[in-house]
Amino acid sequence: MVVRPFPYCGGVPQQSSNPCHLRGDALLPTRPRDLRRSCIKRAEVRPTDSWNHSEFRVFALSDLHTDYRENMKWVECLSASKHRKDVLIVAGDVAETYQNFYLTMALLKEKFGHVFFTPGNHDLWCRREGEGYHDSLEKLNKLLGACRGLGVETQPMVINGLGIIPLLSWYHESFDKEINITGYRIPPLEMACKDYHACKWPEELSRRDESLSLHFDAMNKGNEEKIKMIQTTCSHMITFSHFVPRQELCPEKRMLFYPNLPKVIGSDSLEDRIRSIHGTEGSQYACHVFGHTHFVWDATLDGIRYVQSPLAYPRERKRRMNGGESWLPFCIYADGEFTDQLSPCFWSDYYAANPRTPHDTQLAPWVARFYKQTTIAS
Repeated sequence: MVVRPFPYCGGVPQQSSNPCHLRGDALLPTRPRDLRRSCIKRAEVRPTDSWNHSEFRVFALSDLHTDYRENMKWVECLSASKHRKDVLIVAGDVAETYQNFYLTMALLKEKFGHVFFTPGNHDLWCRREGEGYHDSLEKLNKLLGACRGLGVETQPMVINGLGIIPLLSWYHESFDKEINITGYRIPPLEMACKDYHACKWPEELSRRDESLSLHFDAMNKGNEEKIKMIQTTCSHMITFSHFVPRQELCPEKRMLFYPNLPKVIGSDSLEDRIRSIHGTEGSQYACHVFGHTHFVWDATLDGIRYVQSPLAYPRERKRRMNGGESWLPFCIYADGEFTDQLSPCFWSDYYAANPRTPHDTQLAPWVARFYKQTTIAS
């Protein structure tokens, strides 16, 4: 995901009493010198090789953003032999242009036995000259058609007894249920979020209400019979989306360099659909993969394991802010069971040890320094 027009970084408290900085997709109004000062590098995720000799493996990856040359090179350099029997789940934001999208998916299909895909917001941008889409829904249909031609799966499917279920989704502002940050000059969504300018929608679909989110969710209804079959035949199931199904899978607003970020990340109907598949209480055999915010995440909430393993932007990886290279794609399933938790996961590790306190609207010190107050406390 992109918010604009400034570079960004973010903060993650690695201990409850000693916060340092990390961030996935939050606007940071500052000069490069300030940006460098505000970021403290974090340790990289530790890869595990316990699944290297497994016969059947499923890997997860999101936010490839191969419009960046470094990211396309990363895809090109993936082993051409190591993953021939493996499954790859791609949770959206492959590329902005159709040409880069097609090339990326073709490369992945050459390297992996099966590739699954669901679109993200960047995939549906229509701002490039020469592509000439009537709207983002037309581009969506073209991308899905390209996947069919390449043999990339966009429908629910059973492989070796594992049910894999792609879910279409979009965000809505009312997904954000936590208290707003006030008293600071925080840029509006139209200024911060490029989707408001790069995506095009029919008049009846609005960015301001749930109509877009509900429209995308309704597209999943055509697969309900396939999903019922998977539910009756598979013990383990992996659903995946690009967008975030629960607000608890994003840091609190006061921690984010763009505090309004939760308004453009997730969908309530997405979580409802996930629960309709895995059950309201979930199970040890339930997992959902997502993307969008670029935060590495691995947490179990109400019985479902939620995982994000993003490649993210080159500048994020260079500062070790988010994403990764050496440990991606992440093996999430091997030989009939889910693999161990990603580690370290920073924000999800933090919330495993510390409760959310959304009623606290005092900006974290590393965030407050970049915003001017609109009112002076008495």
